[in-house]
Amino acid sequence: MSQAPMSDLTSDDKLWALLAYLPFVGWIIAIVALLMEDKKARPFIKFHSVQALILAIINGIVAGVLSAVIIGICTGLAGMAYMLYIGYKAYQGETVTVPFVTDFIKKQGWA
Repeated sequence: MSQAPMSDLTSDDKLWALLAYLPFVGWIIAIVALLMEDKKARPFIKFHSVQALILAIINGIVAGVLSAVIIGICTGLAGMAYMLYIGYKAYQGETVTVPFVTDFIKKQGWA
């Protein structure tokens, strides 16, 4: 990974590189920069636009997977908490009616 500064950087180059990394809209700016002939001819802008675009794709994939996992974990925890609540009520001698489930097991003759 080289960090050698590029020789002929302009403030425009730096601005476009910064904008490519903005959350939510940076990937659009990176694509626009790569489609504009004058911008993609600038090595600094091209490098940062491509890098920001790849990072945005990776970030989207990782966020999608993690959100699915976290939603699954939260749903599982909520379900366990509800089952513990029903277990607690059963321990106290009460019957809790669970929507759909209670009707289903009664209609099947299981309870």
